[in-house]
Amino acid sequence: MKKVFIETYGCQMNEYDTELVKAILKNEDYEFASSAEEADVVLLNTCSIRENANRKVYNRIHQIQHRRNGNGVKIGILGCMATNFRKQLLDNPRLPIDFISGPDSYKRLPNLIEQTEETGGKGFDVTLSEFETYSDIYPTRESGINAWIAVMRGCDNFCTFCVVPYTRGRERSRSPESVVAETQRLAAEGFKQVTLLGQNVNSYKHADKDFAYLLEKVSEVEGIERIRFISPHPKDFPVSLLKVIVENPKVCKHIHLPVQSGNDRILEAMNRTYTQAEYLSLVDNIRVLNPDIVLTTDIIVGFPTETDQEFEDTYKLMQQVEYDSAFIFKYSERPQTISKRKFPDDISDQKKTERIVCLNELQNEISYKKNQAHIGQIHEVLIEEESTKKSENDFKGRNDGSKIVIFPKGPYGRGQFVDVEIIDTTALVLKGKVVSIAG
Repeated sequence: MKKVFIETYGCQMNEYDTELVKAILKNEDYEFASSAEEADVVLLNTCSIRENANRKVYNRIHQIQHRRNGNGVKIGILGCMATNFRKQLLDNPRLPIDFISGPDSYKRLPNLIEQTEETGGKGFDVTLSEFETYSDIYPTRESGINAWIAVMRGCDNFCTFCVVPYTRGRERSRSPESVVAETQRLAAEGFKQVTLLGQNVNSYKHADKDFAYLLEKVSEVEGIERIRFISPHPKDFPVSLLKVIVENPKVCKHIHLPVQSGNDRILEAMNRTYTQAEYLSLVDNIRVLNPDIVLTTDIIVGFPTETDQEFEDTYKLMQQVEYDSAFIFKYSERPQTISKRKFPDDISDQKKTERIVCLNELQNEISYKKNQAHIGQIHEVLIEEESTKKSENDFKGRNDGSKIVIFPKGPYGRGQFVDVEIIDTTALVLKGKVVSIAG
C-alpha cells in the first residue's frame, strides 16, 4: 500500500478539503504517513490568497526535493495554487512536481497518482466544476471538539483583489439535507461544535432555502451545542438571518464582518458592493438586536491608489465600530485578478507596513479595552485543549463570542463546558477561574 502525507496551508476550507482528500484516498486503500520522510506520496494543499503563502509552498517543495534522494517520492500540489499557477508549477524544471489537482478534481486524485507512477510523466486536473460539492463524501477527521462543514463552494462576488472565483469557481450550495446528515454523524461521533464554511457562506442558497433556514435546521441536531460560520459577506445579512443569529441559543454570538476598507472610492475599486454608510448601518442594526455581539473584521491596507486620507477613513471607521479583533493584511497583487489587470500596485511596501502597524496598534488598544470590560463576568467556555504556550497547568477554550479564555486545569477536560469568571485579560485573551462545571 502507498503511504501518503498531506500538509495543509491557508484557510479552513483547505482544512476541510484535506479531510475530503483523506476520505477519497482511504477508500482506495491508501495509508497515511506521519511525516513526509515516511511517505511515498507527499501532497501539499495550498493557498493562493497572498504571495507569502505561495513562497512557503515553493520553499517546502525544495525541502522535500533535497530529502528524497532519488527514492521515488511523488510530490503533488493541490488547491488554489494548482489552479492559479498551473503552468509555472508544471513547466519549471527546478520544481520536482509530479502532478497537480484543483479544488474540484479531488475525486480523480487516485487516478492522477497512478498515472504518474505508470508513465513517469506529469499529470494535472484543474477543471472547475459548476456542480461539484463533495456532498457524497464524508470527510476523514481527527476526533476533536469542532468540525468544519463546507456548505457551499466557490464565489460569485469577484472582489477585484481576490483570486478565489478563478481558483475555486462559481458558487454552488449543498442541500440542507446533506448538511444536516453530516452534522448528525458528527454529533454521534462526539463533536460538540460545527463551523459552517463557504467562501461567502451567507450567500448559501439551495432551491428556496437560504442560510437562515440552514442554521435553524443544523441547530435542531441533538448533541451539537454550538454553531459558528465563516466567512460571510456584508451584503448578505437580511434581518431574517440576523434574528436567527441573535435568537437561536446554539448559534454563537459572533459575526465576522469583513470591511476591507473604510473609504467609498476604494470600496468601489474593490467591488465590495456597499458603501461605508451602508456597512455602518448594518453594524448599527446588529448592535440594536444584540449590543453584546462580538464583531471581528478583515482589512486590506495599501490597495492600489489608496491615499493617506483614504487610509484615514479606514482608521476612523475602526475607531467608530470598535471591533473585538481584526485581521489586517497588506495588499498582495495576485495573477488573474481584476485589480492586477486594472490598477498598478503603486503603494510602496514601506507605506503598507506603516499603515498595518498603525491599524494594529489601534486594534490592540480597542481589543484590550473591550476585553477589560469582561472582568468580573462569568462566561460559558467550551474547553478545546491544553494551553501549553506559557503554562502546562492551564486549559484553553472559547466563549460564545469566540474569544479565547485561559484558566487553570481541574476535574474537567476537552469537550466539556465550564463557567469561568474573568479575572484578567490581555488584548488577545481572557483569563479566569472556573466557578462551576456547566451541564
